[in-house]
Amino acid sequence: MNKKVTGKKAASSASKTLKSSSTGSKSKSAAGSALTQTKAPKKTTSEKAATAASKTLSDGRSSKASKSAAGSALAQKSGKKK
Repeated sequence: MNKKVTGKKAASSASKTLKSSSTGSKSKSAAGSALTQTKAPKKTTSEKAATAASKTLSDGRSSKASKSAAGSALAQKSGKKK
């Protein structure tokens, strides 16, 4: 079971990412996933959100806030494969 939660700094970055009008949908998906896991250690990042987070991290145009949120979302991805 995942026991990680999104920290205050990453949650703030996720919030900034979601509020930004210039942020792409993949970054917002990753940020939303990270934000929902702020105080929820039983929640994990979905496969779709993890893919979006990975693309956000590899995209050179992504902001520092977007990458922070994406990194948090990926860190909370369950290691189990279905």
